[in-house]
Amino acid sequence: MSVKISPSILGGTFSNMEKIISDINKSKAEYIHFDVMDGDFVPNLTFGPKFISELRNFSDKIFDIHLMINRVEKFLDEYINAGSDIITFHCEVNEDLKEIITKIKKGGVKCGLAIKPKTPWTEIKPYLNFIDQIIIMTVEPGFGGQEFMNDQVDKIKNISDYVKTNKLNVNIEIDGGINYKTGKICVDAGANILVAGSFLFNQGDLITATNKLSDNFN
Repeated sequence: MSVKISPSILGGTFSNMEKIISDINKSKAEYIHFDVMDGDFVPNLTFGPKFISELRNFSDKIFDIHLMINRVEKFLDEYINAGSDIITFHCEVNEDLKEIITKIKKGGVKCGLAIKPKTPWTEIKPYLNFIDQIIIMTVEPGFGGQEFMNDQVDKIKNISDYVKTNKLNVNIEIDGGINYKTGKICVDAGANILVAGSFLFNQGDLITATNKLSDNFN
């Protein structure tokens, strides 16, 4: 199984974004992960569709957009039009999930659902037939640099087993506390996409660190 790496730009410095995107372009990463936070759904504020749209001009990598926001449907068109390849939103939002999934797909964009650590995996079960990926949070969403929550490994296994048993074409992406060791734990449990932010940026050379993480599994 091929494991894809999705470096999260949240781990870098925004004033250095041109070099960060350039380095990811040169690396073996297939995705670029955008953690969109609204200061409401999570206690942090990051960036919006304009930022994504501007960076779209500098990379052909898959733009992996993770919306940690409320009022998803209200802002959806802006994120679709910004050049997103995959838009993942949280199953915990108080909106019609099926309606949002349909709207994302109609916009010609792949769709994912994200799930917080405390949410039972069965909450997303009714939607797995209709989405392209699931992001399993292995930290509490909102801030980078948190430690991996080992108690989420069973959730990865349960979702992976369900996807395999039902022959669903759904990628399993893990977001939070990923490094060489925790990445292996997740891949062994059934994950095939790893988001890494602080860990990659703390290694010194982003290209080398990203390639090393990729080589660990491919």
